[in-house]
Amino acid sequence: MSTDKTGAEATVTAEDGKYTIAVDGETVGLAAVADRGEQRVFYHTEVDERFGGRGLATILIHEALEATRADGKRVVAVCPTVAVFIKKHPEFRDITDPVRPDVLQWVETL
Repeated sequence: MSTDKTGAEATVTAEDGKYTIAVDGETVGLAAVADRGEQRVFYHTEVDERFGGRGLATILIHEALEATRADGKRVVAVCPTVAVFIKKHPEFRDITDPVRPDVLQWVETL
């Protein structure tokens, strides 16, 4: 469990095809993922605008990437929010693969 910039408790949970983040028990965001062999493709991230500016996307993505590492998967950041996060947090570059055209085509079929 983490706390956001307001001090509220935030919990990240892995669910079928996504990681969700909840504040005080209310789900307020998600990172949609799909496993493709050894890769976990992050293709969409959102946080409810009512909760914007509280650092929830950062908490969500950080915990999702840590879980991906623990699962022995590599990250493909199709989602621009995740890509920017990885640029700012080089500790995840060692598990990151580039976004290639074949991955983009595959995501379109989801």
